[in-house]
Amino acid sequence: SASDKFPSLSQPEPAYHGLVFYETFGDFGFTMKARAVALRDFGPALSPTNAFNILTGIETLPLRMERHCSNALALAQHLEKDERISRVIYPGLASHPYHERAKKYFREGQFGAVLAFEVVGGYEQGVKVVNNVKLCSHLANVGDVKTLIIHPASTTHEQLEADELIAAGVSSEMIRVSVGIENIADIIADIDQALGAPDATTATEE
Repeated sequence: SASDKFPSLSQPEPAYHGLVFYETFGDFGFTMKARAVALRDFGPALSPTNAFNILTGIETLPLRMERHCSNALALAQHLEKDERISRVIYPGLASHPYHERAKKYFREGQFGAVLAFEVVGGYEQGVKVVNNVKLCSHLANVGDVKTLIIHPASTTHEQLEADELIAAGVSSEMIRVSVGIENIADIIADIDQALGAPDATTATEE
C-alpha cells in the first residue's frame, strides 16, 4: 500500500496535473516516475542519430574485427622479422607462450587487434618511435578503427617505479599498438619509417 515514505510516488505530481504514480501504476510506479520525470529532467536518452550510429556500428562489427585481426597478425609477423625489434608480444605468433591456448579459445586467425613490441634502443627509442609516426595516432585508448600507438613507460605508466613497471609487464622499451583497419601496407610503412635506420652497433652483419 502507499505510504509517505516515498512522497514522490505517493503524493500528486504537479508536473503531471496531480497524477499519483503509485495510485495510477501500482508496482510500476517507480519505473514510470523514472521514465516520465527523471528521464525528462536529466535527459539520459539516446538521440535518434546516436541510436542509428550505434546500431550501424554493431551491425558492421564482425566485418571490422576480421580486418583488425588480420592486420594485427600481419603487423606482428612483419615486426618479428625486424632487427630493430627485440620482441613482439601477440598471441597469434607461434613464439608467444600462450599461442596454443589462444588457438584453442579463439577462431583461426582471430587473435585480437592489440599487440606490443619492444624496440632495440630502450626507453629513448620507444619515445622516439611513437613521436615519429604519421599515420598512426598517439592515443592511450584501444579499439578505434584507426591505428593507435603509445609508449606506456613514458605515458600511461610513467608514475610507476622500475620494479612496479616490471611487475605490470611494462618494459621501458615496450610500445603498444591497437591495430586499425587501414591498409596493412600503410600501417607497416608508417611504423617502419618511425623506427628509423638500425643502429650500427646493433645491426645484423651480412
